[in-house]
Amino acid sequence: MPALMRQLSALAGCTTPIRLTGWRTETNTAGEVLHHLESSDLPAGNLLLRCGNRRTTRCASCTETYRRDTFHLITAGLTGGKGTPATVAAHPRVFATFTAPSFGPVHNRPTSGRCRCGIEHPVNDPALGSPLDPDRYDYQQAVLWNAHAGKLWARFSIHLRREVAKRAGLTQRAFREHARISFGKVAEYQKRGAIHFHAVIRLDGPDGGDTPPPDWATPELLTDAIRAAARRTDIPGPLVDGREHRFAFGTQLDIRTIRSADFTGPVQITERAVAAYIAKYATKGAETATGTLDRPVRLIAEIIHLYIPEHARRLIRTCWTLGNRPELADLRLRAWAHMLGFRGHFSTKTRRYSTTLGALRDARAAWRRAQALEHLHGPDTPATEETTLVLSHWAFAGTGLTRGEAWLAQALQPAPGTEGEPTHG
Repeated sequence: MPALMRQLSALAGCTTPIRLTGWRTETNTAGEVLHHLESSDLPAGNLLLRCGNRRTTRCASCTETYRRDTFHLITAGLTGGKGTPATVAAHPRVFATFTAPSFGPVHNRPTSGRCRCGIEHPVNDPALGSPLDPDRYDYQQAVLWNAHAGKLWARFSIHLRREVAKRAGLTQRAFREHARISFGKVAEYQKRGAIHFHAVIRLDGPDGGDTPPPDWATPELLTDAIRAAARRTDIPGPLVDGREHRFAFGTQLDIRTIRSADFTGPVQITERAVAAYIAKYATKGAETATGTLDRPVRLIAEIIHLYIPEHARRLIRTCWTLGNRPELADLRLRAWAHMLGFRGHFSTKTRRYSTTLGALRDARAAWRRAQALEHLHGPDTPATEETTLVLSHWAFAGTGLTRGEAWLAQALQPAPGTEGEPTHG
């Protein structure tokens, strides 16, 4: 029992671990076996690994780890750290929100207080985001817009560089020698099931955050260029039932300058607030906003028996129907029906914005190895790793915990706010 509790404790609260069967052998350069592990010898009968799922509805512990990593990634691009110089805090930076266009009137909470239906909806009203007239709502355009949202952002980023260069009086070729645009963004679902983007956009020197921006680079110039690029951005869509689709951002575009304590003047929005906001939405999918599914749909008949809102059900059915059309095969709408057609990454960034999620995970793994070596050699003994050859063979054996393991794991839940993750590294 103590050995099983130690193995479960290493999951740091993960409730849906991956179970592996197999073995692992470590040998030194002389061929001497240093350590051999058989999964059958482990207390749980399998090697248990954290699932790493970013969705709050799937695993709260792994979601918290993903949220923290995203927070540090965004913060590093705003204030420096993790290999990014602190001078980026003086670069022009804005926080922008790009919305989807209207596909039909929906129940909402306008500033006037009353919806178009004449009712003042409470904050948690399940009707929010659902169409006033479902039969007239453009479900086809809504699903296809989600499917093309990633491509639309890519086109916007091209137009943004052109607009900044034009305001600086530079050609596209010359712009690369003077400045670079870096960004980190996250996709979020609105209540109506449409994707919109939150992005931190930064104007750097030609080599990214390591170089200062040119004198002409200001938050005002960047803001003006973003508005112009968003208006210019549209992409052609497929021809469906004789209807030619085109996709563009909605008219609601919010851009705010990010300021820090080093700036004079009123603080409009702080770096920490921006990082926390983006990190929060990096762990939320369509299921959080619209009540839809958090896993792929295998058979369309499944959704008949599921307790999900009718609006989400119709969006999924539209994905399934359009997914059967040969001309839309590249969109893989059936595979992404649970995501209401969106098939892009939830959080993305440019190469020079800051560190990467992989680098943060590697740093955490290195810290754990150092802790293990210190435990093995003692705190007063220099911990030196020998050159080892690792041979292993693992096979997937399932997911989740047995009822007994789950009961024990509940007693080993980490304290709130820690989730068993180290704060070092």
